[in-house]
Amino acid sequence: MHFQHSKQIWRDFPELVPGVLLVEGITADASTAAAVAELSAVAASRLATTSEGEFPEVQAWRRAFSRMGLKPTQYRSASESLLRRYRKQGSLPQVHPLVDLCNAASLAFAIPVAAFDVARITGHLEVRHATGNESYLTFAGDVEHPDAGEVIFADGAELAHARRWTNRQSGASAVRATTTNVLIVTEALHDTAPHDIRALQATLATAIDAAWSLTPASTVLSQSVPGFTFTPVPPSSS
Repeated sequence: MHFQHSKQIWRDFPELVPGVLLVEGITADASTAAAVAELSAVAASRLATTSEGEFPEVQAWRRAFSRMGLKPTQYRSASESLLRRYRKQGSLPQVHPLVDLCNAASLAFAIPVAAFDVARITGHLEVRHATGNESYLTFAGDVEHPDAGEVIFADGAELAHARRWTNRQSGASAVRATTTNVLIVTEALHDTAPHDIRALQATLATAIDAAWSLTPASTVLSQSVPGFTFTPVPPSSS
């Protein structure tokens, strides 16, 4: 299985810094509560003095959305949406220990963090422009078809696992109670992204090891090393 960003994405967004982690063997009965609380506190501290719209990490994604022809206050990156919800409600709903951890890390670093169930991805996963033939499954169970030219996460079966790049993931590959192998993708565009993506990956790896006693495979991609290739462990062997 292979993950990458297309040449067109790298051409249009040369400042992109993507990080990838692969964790195999997770279960839904672990606890990440301590790490979630610590990371949420970091976000609360930042939000106490500055609104999320002023964060450089968020501003970089707003500029990217504008360059994609999207109104950035209508379609927001996942990290901005989480920060807005957290600022207004003071907490995020509990979904799954790994999802909760990823959401809290996204809050703390103000960087989008996507977690995909590897077993529900066909062949490969590429961040690219849609052709208009792909299908996207919402969390409500509805099927949508991204417009041609929209940036999506697409697999070999022409399923879109995220729409508008970092705006919204699909229900098709969402982490659930039966998930064992997960591909975690972090992406940033701001000036200190190279440092921050590595710090975010290290934070996630430490918390995953504490909760599951697992060491994720981890890498940071670039235009010179644009892809991450791995052989998934079958769920039955985990």
